[in-house]
Amino acid sequence: MKKYIKYMLGVVLLITAGSCKKNLDVQNKNAYTYDTYFASDAVLNQATIATYATLLHNGLWAREWYFIFDLLGYEAKNDQPLTGDLLNLAQYNFGNNQPTLDVMWASLYRMVFRANVVIDRAGVWKAVTTAELAHQKQYIAEAKFLRAYAYFNLVSLYGRVPLRVSYQETTNTLEQPRSGVAEIWAFVEKDLQEAQADLPVTFANTDLGRVTKGAATALLGKAYLYQKKYALAVTELNKLTQAPYAYILSPNYSDLFTAANQNNKESIFQIMNQTWTDWGIGSQYYVFGGQEINGKATHSDRAQEYGFNDWSNVFITTTAVKAFTYAHPQTNAPYVDPRAAYTFYGDAASGGQTQYCQQCAGGPIAYPFAAKGYHYLKYGYYNLIAVYGGPQSGINGQVIRYADVLLLLAEAYIQQGNTGAEPLGLINQVRARVGAPTYLTLGNQTNAFGILMRERQLELTGEQARYFDLIRWGVAKEIINAQRSIEDGTQPFQDKNVLLPIPISEKNANPNVAKDISNDWN
Repeated sequence: MKKYIKYMLGVVLLITAGSCKKNLDVQNKNAYTYDTYFASDAVLNQATIATYATLLHNGLWAREWYFIFDLLGYEAKNDQPLTGDLLNLAQYNFGNNQPTLDVMWASLYRMVFRANVVIDRAGVWKAVTTAELAHQKQYIAEAKFLRAYAYFNLVSLYGRVPLRVSYQETTNTLEQPRSGVAEIWAFVEKDLQEAQADLPVTFANTDLGRVTKGAATALLGKAYLYQKKYALAVTELNKLTQAPYAYILSPNYSDLFTAANQNNKESIFQIMNQTWTDWGIGSQYYVFGGQEINGKATHSDRAQEYGFNDWSNVFITTTAVKAFTYAHPQTNAPYVDPRAAYTFYGDAASGGQTQYCQQCAGGPIAYPFAAKGYHYLKYGYYNLIAVYGGPQSGINGQVIRYADVLLLLAEAYIQQGNTGAEPLGLINQVRARVGAPTYLTLGNQTNAFGILMRERQLELTGEQARYFDLIRWGVAKEIINAQRSIEDGTQPFQDKNVLLPIPISEKNANPNVAKDISNDWN
């Protein structure tokens, strides 16, 4: 056998050597190029799905995204196991070499790159059948949504950034300067308007997770609101409350953050997760090196990272917990909001969940508050098991949901001085879902906005909305420093923190960005 193998290797080497001399100028017809590969419906579909895949790359929804914005928005604080670069975020003690922020920047631009490839290649694809022509529009629209999503976050977090609007710019103009904030927002709006026109209202169950016309409408309305274009925000967001859309609030708030009934009519855009073991392909962890290598299953490790009985990296902050106790809207007596019991584990007085393992054999078990303190329940599944055993949660990540839209719409009304029936009804609709007492009036604009701020905090705690809200409202320094001063005696938020630092990796690679950065920050 060994002699036979050596003989065959010799034949292969001789053939290779001979053919190399004669055929150096012959094109390999089996080799793919950028121009020839993306030439079928199946391949362009794969390219579109690969653009979605970046949502679960490093710095985004599989792992770092929730750490970044729960810590920066002070809805989470470090437990003792939290160390290194994540601890820098918790203490606002980071610079432009912060690794987690660096990979977030890289993943958002990777999303832009892949979206640009899809838009470029699908645009020149010779679609023939009716189905192919429909898919051609759909793939381009999906890619434009995802590109807009990436730039929505980049401009919100960093302000001026390089705007790479085509595949050619992405690959050939690596030293592109930063564009103005208004130009980037205009590009986001255009992408979303065009995506909105060509996306379907719904997909079949086999395509759950793909972006819809409603997702594009929601993100466009949100983009208008972030720019203080309140009338336009009302127009867009209000569309989602009527036909052809059929969004409703899930009757059970917990369905949005557990494995049960999570693909419900409240979700407008979510990250679809499923564990490796659900697919029967072992226990490889997507978030720790398994991305786009070992199969199609994805998962989040938030449950494991935040879990009080597992890695316990963070607490929910005491100030976030205390926000759930406020004056009753009608009697003015102290009142504990029902959403507390779905958001965190705590003691009875706080309204937090006081037991776990409700569905375990022999359960439930009393939550050991005296030893553990306040910990996150949202996005956890201790109702099913006492210990997770690995970072492989299949619970979907909520990016945009209907309750968020209703509160954004209420805010757009209030910001224009309307504190009447429209915003009152929207806020009360969100409260009624969990059985919270309704407001009879919102009062003047200042009072109404205060109510709106609290409603967004309580409804969206631990969903990475708080930081974005505080920044765009212009109150991040005031509120975060006040909370930190009470809780740990620090005031870490500085004026420069209203924008994140441009990563040193971008500065080192792009001299046109480097010369546009002040004080090694932004």
